[in-house]
Amino acid sequence: MDKLEQLKNWVEESENIVFFGGAGVSTESGIPDFRSVDGLYNQKYKYPPETILSRTFYVHNLDEFYKFYRDKLLCLDAKPNKAHIALAKLEEMGKLKAVVTQNIDGLHQAAGSKTVYELHGSILRNYCLRCGEPHTAEYIKSVDGPPPCLKCGGLVKPDVVLYEEGLNSDTVNGAIKAISEADMLIIGGTSLSVYPAAGYIEYYTGNKLVLINKTPTDRDDMADLLIHDSIGKALDFAVNGKTEE
Repeated sequence: MDKLEQLKNWVEESENIVFFGGAGVSTESGIPDFRSVDGLYNQKYKYPPETILSRTFYVHNLDEFYKFYRDKLLCLDAKPNKAHIALAKLEEMGKLKAVVTQNIDGLHQAAGSKTVYELHGSILRNYCLRCGEPHTAEYIKSVDGPPPCLKCGGLVKPDVVLYEEGLNSDTVNGAIKAISEADMLIIGGTSLSVYPAAGYIEYYTGNKLVLINKTPTDRDDMADLLIHDSIGKALDFAVNGKTEE
């Protein structure tokens, strides 16, 4: 049987689907990932992106951090693609119980998904480190240098998890619970190389583990169904029965 047909059949017969996704889900919306040929790791900066996006760098190099953050992570014009839309439709149908994402762009919610565990936070949430006042991503984008709080003048930090920072325990626990209870786990657009997040898939105990990624991963041998193709194309077909380009 064709792999996309197999995926569609499994989706139709499953009632508790969880989707676990990474940067590859958003590349089809024009947001660069980190590790592909066109990703951030292969672009030239004064420091490697992994260094810039660390807690240590944030504390000691605020100007450089916010310059990179505005240039490369605040993709406020990006729109949900077929993958986001298909997942939101699956949730609306009552089949998809949760999206677990490593992305920080908010596109799953923009597409209509309600139950989303954002392991690494969101660019859409920004808080003053002194008084806790929330600020919009548009505000962060509009100012130069470290963004001052409009209420008290303190420093506003994006609610994103930097390297060296821990993940939110409530988010992690919710994601693990959802994965452990799923009768089908679809993993898409991730190299499965960022830990601890990538390790959470090991809580899945079912026999419908689908891995969709354009390139091979180190965990391909875990999959019950392996699809090396566009995540948008695959999910669009699984939900709507078509593969329009």
